Amino acid sequence: MAEPQVDAALEVPPEIGLDAAPGADRFLIRGAHANLWFEGRNAAPGGALIVSFDNLATIDEGWPRGPWAWRRLEPMGHAVLGVQSHAKDWFRQPTAPELLRGLEERGFFRRFRRVVLTGASMGGFAALNFAPLIPEARVLAFSPQTTMNRVIAPFEARFPYSVKRSNWEGMPFLDAAAAVPYIRRAVVVYDPFVPEDRAHAARLQADHVQMLRIPFCTHEAIRVVLKSGTFPTLITALVEGDSIGPDFWQGFRGRRGVTKWQRALLAAAADRGRPRLVIAAADTLLKLGQDLPEEETTFIRRARRAAVNALKVAKAG
Repeated sequence: MAEPQVDAALEVPPEIGLDAAPGADRFLIRGAHANLWFEGRNAAPGGALIVSFDNLATIDEGWPRGPWAWRRLEPMGHAVLGVQSHAKDWFRQPTAPELLRGLEERGFFRRFRRVVLTGASMGGFAALNFAPLIPEARVLAFSPQTTMNRVIAPFEARFPYSVKRSNWEGMPFLDAAAAVPYIRRAVVVYDPFVPEDRAHAARLQADHVQMLRIPFCTHEAIRVVLKSGTFPTLITALVEGDSIGPDFWQGFRGRRGVTKWQRALLAAAADRGRPRLVIAAADTLLKLGQDLPEEETTFIRRARRAAVNALKVAKAG
């Protein structure tokens, strides 16, 4: 892996081997195609471990980078193990599963009361795929792909450059849907108005898989969850139990103040030829954002004007 510009403010853990991992409170294990970065210094003894996986965007951050979502998880008192790929390969490589198996064989995961695997998109695929390697692990997957193999998932044609450069032939770990029967409990968060994400979610349906459908959040639903402040709610629900309850939905009302959600809502109404719905939604959003600087609501007023003009044209016709 090429070494991009170093973030001098980030303290890289000491490098160790798998044998030393069960007794270490932080470490970096380097592999040919992936690394394991563990942060457990500030975790509650006997608490939970969150295993997080890179996605396409985090690969672009270069190296060193801490585990995905570590900065948000550590204040919650959780230990965090980042599974970090060297490439945009959906972890279709031998290193990541070998390292996770190595930790399991050495008893690393038995240090923790509960283990939750999480990630978004590529990371969600990996979290589902590798969960059976860790007995009793739970999964929180955001907008996951089940596979990028075009025969298995002919509906999936996104990310062509990265898919072309990664291997989507042959087992194991080709299809995350095949892992579902061997996962204790999973929660899949996705936008049902994204056709590909909806199709992948349909392949993950099972009695022990809870589907959280969050419309108008796009494939980057994780960003709306983070901005709404409900990521900790989801993590806590799977650390303490096995399902997502009303606390999440109550907190997720905060999405109405998230620009990404607002844009997607207005665009969806406009694309469906519903100008009156656009106007009503815009009026509500402008009222919610009445204390915001004017430049932050420009796109809402622009969408409203376009809807008003569309109505005038329809009436004139």
